[in-house]
Amino acid sequence: MPESSTDHKRNLAGFWFLGLTNNFAYVVMLSAATAILEDNNDNDNGTIPINSTATPPTNRSGHLLPYCNEIGTGAVLLADIIPTLIVKLSAPFYMHKIPYSLRVIIVVLLAASSFPIVAVSSAVWVSIIGIIIASLGAGFGEITFLSLSSHFNKNVVSTWSSGTGGAGLFGSLSYLGLISAGLSSRNSLLVMLVIPALMFFSYFFLMVIPASARRSTNTIIQARASDLEQVPIIDAEEELHASEEFHSTSVDRVERTLLEKLRLVSPLLKYMIPLALVYIGEYFINQALFELIYFIDSWPPRAQQYVWYQAIYQLGVFISRSSVNFLKIKHLWIMPILQFANVGFLLSQIFVQFVPSIWIIFAVILFEGLLGGATYVNAFYMISEEVADEDLEFSMGLASVADSTGITIAGIISVPVHNAICNA
Repeated sequence: MPESSTDHKRNLAGFWFLGLTNNFAYVVMLSAATAILEDNNDNDNGTIPINSTATPPTNRSGHLLPYCNEIGTGAVLLADIIPTLIVKLSAPFYMHKIPYSLRVIIVVLLAASSFPIVAVSSAVWVSIIGIIIASLGAGFGEITFLSLSSHFNKNVVSTWSSGTGGAGLFGSLSYLGLISAGLSSRNSLLVMLVIPALMFFSYFFLMVIPASARRSTNTIIQARASDLEQVPIIDAEEELHASEEFHSTSVDRVERTLLEKLRLVSPLLKYMIPLALVYIGEYFINQALFELIYFIDSWPPRAQQYVWYQAIYQLGVFISRSSVNFLKIKHLWIMPILQFANVGFLLSQIFVQFVPSIWIIFAVILFEGLLGGATYVNAFYMISEEVADEDLEFSMGLASVADSTGITIAGIISVPVHNAICNA
């Protein structure tokens, strides 16, 4: 049955909120990265903590030395993304066996448990456990909701993408607003518990879930096959056509073998490779360079500049992830070229410090976010348009591996680069 206009609007809104709530914990953990490390770090290795008010010393060239945490924010990024990557690599091959409603409950529980664990932790390793739990929830949620989108009008891909961009913007701004209002980083994280509740409401009360998504594909087909074995061929054919549940989608969703699934990877590479490269560049900037770029005697205060960088980056992501209905970009290969130009510019600033104003850095960071968000939404939108309907559910989940792979590589690179700059 075609969805009504009202149901369509509810589903568009529902996917926006799912995108918002799924990525919220991930974003907040990254925005709070320096606070998480400083709260649980004695910082006794001689480096200057980022919340220090002391003027840092200069090197022989007269340039200010960086403020450094003993453990860089790249370590938080790795804890925040590696579990997501593991989930995304494995989930397309077993996820279809789990009903969507159960998947959503799992995501809600993981997100709801991550905030208090990080908030009450008194050691870095406990915080990292909380971040890992948030990462598992975000990865499980992304592949769940992208796969779920194949059961709806393709326009839900754009509202999902806009919602994930909104998570970046509202997550970073809400954290910034709470700490600016005087709340501690720990209490700010506890306030965020409202987000998993919003996800639960969006899926179970706001959206109108089609019959095709109420049970896993594999369960339906296995049940039909079992039934058909018990009746003659002619009766089986009649039974097949009489099944309203089996025909609840516009195409027959068939269970593919592992080899058939792997063959679907090659056509997706033209989307996945640019997406991965863009994310390598932008998350290297965010987690290796942001905390090392600062301005003395500037607004905002130096102790808040890292959080502002994250907020401005997320603003760019939100704008571009919401733009696919107005501007479509088909030549994705140009995006990583521009992103790595941003890497070179900001890396040079750390060593040469040639930029006279923090507002120029803000503009570059906004552009960085625009590139990342545009690559993400255009890649998935083109997949939704070009991939055959019977392969779309699997392909959407599989393609989500690209951004997580890029982020993981960026995190691995960020840690030694951060340490090398701090120890130079």
